[in-house]
Amino acid sequence: MLAHPRHRLIAAAATVALAAAALVATAPTAHAAPLTKKVLVVGMDGLNWAKVVDATAPTLDSLAAGGTLGESLLYCSPVAASSSGPGWSTIATGVWPDKHGVKDNTFAGKQYATYPDFLTRLEQTDPSLSTLSILDWAVLHTQGTFGPAIDTRITYDGDANGYVGEDAKVTTDAVQQLRYSDPDATFVYLGNTDVVAHASGTGTAYRTAIEKQDAQLAQMLAAISARPTYATEDWLIVVTTDHGHNNPGGGHGGCGVDAERRTWVLAKGTGHTAGLRPIDTKLADVAGTVFAHLGYPIPAALDSKPLNVRATDPFDSLNSTLQARVHETGIPATVKGWTPTGPAGWSVNRAAMPTGGVDEWRGWSFTNEEFWSRTQSGQNRENGLRLRGVFAVADSDEFADRSGGASFDSTLISPAFAVTGGTTRTLRYVTHYLQEGSQTGDVLVSYNGGADVLVKRYSADARAKVEALSITVPAGATSVVVKFRYYNASNNWYWAIDDLKLA
Repeated sequence: MLAHPRHRLIAAAATVALAAAALVATAPTAHAAPLTKKVLVVGMDGLNWAKVVDATAPTLDSLAAGGTLGESLLYCSPVAASSSGPGWSTIATGVWPDKHGVKDNTFAGKQYATYPDFLTRLEQTDPSLSTLSILDWAVLHTQGTFGPAIDTRITYDGDANGYVGEDAKVTTDAVQQLRYSDPDATFVYLGNTDVVAHASGTGTAYRTAIEKQDAQLAQMLAAISARPTYATEDWLIVVTTDHGHNNPGGGHGGCGVDAERRTWVLAKGTGHTAGLRPIDTKLADVAGTVFAHLGYPIPAALDSKPLNVRATDPFDSLNSTLQARVHETGIPATVKGWTPTGPAGWSVNRAAMPTGGVDEWRGWSFTNEEFWSRTQSGQNRENGLRLRGVFAVADSDEFADRSGGASFDSTLISPAFAVTGGTTRTLRYVTHYLQEGSQTGDVLVSYNGGADVLVKRYSADARAKVEALSITVPAGATSVVVKFRYYNASNNWYWAIDDLKLA
């Protein structure tokens, strides 16, 4: 471990708020030279955002008020536990556990050579960049979650020496590096919130730990704003967490939706709208957000998009129309998350559906992760991974939970897309399909209102997959409609569809 000189840190509450606000206050004049783009990502382990709101946390409050905050839910077993190894691997690599391979805190199956962390990817993209990682959950360095290609890696050991003291050392080094060195992209990890929640739950001690980390974050932001070159720089500040904690006793790793699977990504900087709360953010988006701010293309292998870029999926336009439960019993009445009505141009054929069953799932419906994963945990609804915001679902399993829901046959129908005869087009969409029994999922196309043509039939699992299906447009065709028919189902599983595009 290299020794690093320490500098006296001043973190009064007024300084905290001013430092956070000042970070994005500088803007170039019409004739100014382009600002140098830089990024600080701060990871706070096991931090429930709802508890941040309850605490006195002026730094995080200021960043949230002036930036964009996206909340989402994690996967759970069998994809991966809602624990730190998979969580930080997802943040670091910008891909989900089905790619990076980390399913728990053993890191067995890791695929960091194929899916390296965002700092390593930046080094591979532009070796002239200066990258920095400072942390005290040492395994994030020893296991290679943040890899050896990073220019400067500073490692402390909170497990061996305690996170209160080691977080303080991490903060001191971060302040030193941010104030006096010249990193372009930095990752800093603070771990005490997670340790406290495991030891004593999410009560008073957890609040104290949150407030301490908020003050440590303020010290880092003050160091940035005190840089002699700050006026010529464009800083993006990203704060995130790897998982939540159950209330009030703490703990995580399972499929619970109320706290342990809750994550968030907060970003303040150029292009990030103040106070925006998008519905399409995912934990994997940290890496894409970093790449976009620094002006580099996001690698195609990533499951990541910038936090300030909205999805173009028309299903997301339904968010304000989502309703509360009707027949579902395990979902709080305050949670609004489904509608039978699609966006403009879309329709659902329910002519073959019976009159009984659960209303929320009578034929194709439109829902979100919060609502759908609450229907029944541990059945892989949590593991759609690449589904974002609002998506379409045909769920014969949930439909059958009320008398009369014994059969399921429904078709989701897209608007007409303009095409040219004799060309080849590609249907792209996200699918989360779980097979059981005789159920069948067909992807069909109809040209100029003619007979349906089968493009693909699902008779085996296709979980959290991005499909790309080639279609050859017949001569004379000028339009095509895409249909998703889910049928021959009787209390079987389900099919979810999102983000259809005709490329």
